Amino acid sequence: MAWNLDGSRPIYLQLVEEIRRRIVTGEYPPGSHIPSVRDFATQASVNPNTMQRALTELERTQLIENQRTNGRTVTEDAAMIERERRMIAEQELKACLIRMQKLGISPEELIEMIRESGKEKEN
Repeated sequence: MAWNLDGSRPIYLQLVEEIRRRIVTGEYPPGSHIPSVRDFATQASVNPNTMQRALTELERTQLIENQRTNGRTVTEDAAMIERERRMIAEQELKACLIRMQKLGISPEELIEMIRESGKEKEN
């Protein structure tokens, strides 16, 4: 999967966000091993030091665990992963609401648009 990184924000923060997203969507399931720093850095086309910084941040939040001799694994704490998924969804929703407000679309209009979009997908 492609790593869509841009120069508008620190790269390591974008890496943290992408790995978090991959964890909460199940691409890296609970308890699974994740690639090494070097492999991850190669995949993302970034410096290994930058990737190390991102992984250290994810360890700090306890989303991933360093097994020392066994590499890094995703936490097995399903509740933590669900909290992260919910937090990401809320951040996305807030950003969407701000963009819609700038377009002059009220929350009520947005809800109706979502309902209509859901009906279209059902058909």
